[in-house]
Amino acid sequence: MSRYDLIVIGAGAAGMMGAITAARNESRVLLIEKQKRPGAKLRASGGGRCNLANTLSNDKFIAQFGREGKFMIPALRALDHVALVEFFAGIGVECHAPDGFRFFPVTHQSDTVAAALEAEIKRLNIELVCNQKVQKLNHENGTVTGVATDTQSFEASKVIIASGGPGYPSLGADASGYDLAAATGHQINELFPAMLPLKTRETWVGKCRADTVGKVEMHINLPEAKRLHARGDLIFTENGIRGPVVLDFSREITPLLKKYGEVPLLVNLCQGMNEEQIRARIKKAQTGQPKGSVADLLAVFINRPLARELSKLTNIDPDLPYSKLPGQQRDNLIKLLVATPLTVTGHDGFAAAMVTRGGISLKQIKPETLESRMINGLYFCGEIVDLDGPCGGFNLQWAFSSGHLAGLLK
Repeated sequence: MSRYDLIVIGAGAAGMMGAITAARNESRVLLIEKQKRPGAKLRASGGGRCNLANTLSNDKFIAQFGREGKFMIPALRALDHVALVEFFAGIGVECHAPDGFRFFPVTHQSDTVAAALEAEIKRLNIELVCNQKVQKLNHENGTVTGVATDTQSFEASKVIIASGGPGYPSLGADASGYDLAAATGHQINELFPAMLPLKTRETWVGKCRADTVGKVEMHINLPEAKRLHARGDLIFTENGIRGPVVLDFSREITPLLKKYGEVPLLVNLCQGMNEEQIRARIKKAQTGQPKGSVADLLAVFINRPLARELSKLTNIDPDLPYSKLPGQQRDNLIKLLVATPLTVTGHDGFAAAMVTRGGISLKQIKPETLESRMINGLYFCGEIVDLDGPCGGFNLQWAFSSGHLAGLLK
């Protein structure tokens, strides 16, 4: 039976970083991956461009993860976005932030990042075993002793579980890591798909797929969720909504959807403008086209297909001159622009989810080291723990930072 200082389960972003960090500190490392090659989800991240971090300060970064974000403090202190960019430069991947916020490899290709990590794994003589699935975590007297795969067993005094969540099963993702943790008595907080498109009851959305609606503000219209909101670009689909604002907000919506069966939303389609600001903009637009139709003037804010559908929702002929609308109809239309109701009724589940909400309870993990409070020598990092963030490099930064901290084997 082969013996190692560390066994890492899962060769995604977190697992590869954990293995590299440990090997750089002269640990003998075995990295086990159930797929035929490492980094499948990493290669698909960011639409294949790999948004691996962002420029936010640690405090602002943490705030995006909600009340549990403070758990990340030690990991970010050990490897923040500045150190991460330096790490990648050191293995031949130059990064930049062309929009001043999101970091990408200058090639804008995820393969660049994955290939560099693989090359570093090879350089450090980390033993990489693919097409092997860990079936059991071995432990005695509260201390980890190794793992067993489908075909063999391996011994180690330290094990990192970095096997991710069940999102994107087409890339080989599953919940096996949670099963390993649960078998050792760890609490798994309920899993929900996150960062995915949503389906709506409203059918008119299918007629508005022409253009992206920029910088909308989205609120959940439930008493318990009044404080929750998101801002970003919205795209209507044949049967619902998608776009950055939806991907971000879905992590809040999917748990509520399971609880209530449907989730009502209110969407400001005019970049957060209030009613008076919208009236002023329309009045200004009228000076240039005093006989402009309702659709013409609404096009100042939104695309024409959407303008026509919103007009119909308020029983207004979109081709009618705006100046001829009765005051009440104008008010109704403007109120709709400020708060368009949509009802989320479903989604495509983990098959479409980029991220998992839920996971191993943070209460059972030491934030200073990411070691289990229950099993000595067992560490967790990345998506498998109960932490998830919005779009924009948040989840990959957490994966790399947590992998690095776990790999220090404190």
